[in-house]
Amino acid sequence: MTESQAWVAALRGSGPRHDDAVARLHALLLGGARSELGRRRGALAHVRGDELDDIATQAADDALVAVLAKLDDYRGVSRFTTWAYKFVLLEAGVRLRRRAWQGREVVLDTAGWAGFAAAGGSAHDAVEQAELIAALGRAVDTVLTPHQRRVFVALALNEVPIDVLAERLATTRGALYKTLHEARRRLRAELEL
Repeated sequence: MTESQAWVAALRGSGPRHDDAVARLHALLLGGARSELGRRRGALAHVRGDELDDIATQAADDALVAVLAKLDDYRGVSRFTTWAYKFVLLEAGVRLRRRAWQGREVVLDTAGWAGFAAAGGSAHDAVEQAELIAALGRAVDTVLTPHQRRVFVALALNEVPIDVLAERLATTRGALYKTLHEARRRLRAELEL
């Protein structure tokens, strides 16, 4: 039995063997979360050490729950620990983005269009870009539903992380991806005319 198969068997089992595997996996995930947070330390200078440890613990806890829930999805293509590690990297990233946006306002209106244009280039390029941005702004206002407009503006214009927006709007990332995809499709169709 390979090491990966042993992990899966122990986690699917019960009793002390299962409990030991869960504890070892949690310790591995916690180490991964701490490592990821340490790697991003420069961007986290404003976060206290105890907060970072709390974020790492929460990421490891959520990653453990996700791994156990998706255990049947493990195909054995990579080592089990490598497969499980991706869950904690995702969770740590989500928690960091949420922490960075904590207390910040999520702007859902189109007031920021004026600052959207890139600087530099020729006068001709600036005029073309201004016309394109104006056409995009009109399309956003006229072609998109109010919900599509809010999602598109928050994600594409104001660069709100999708997991933060999902939390603020009490929806899922998948629902937001679908809304954003449909909004982009509608805008492309309108601008191609």
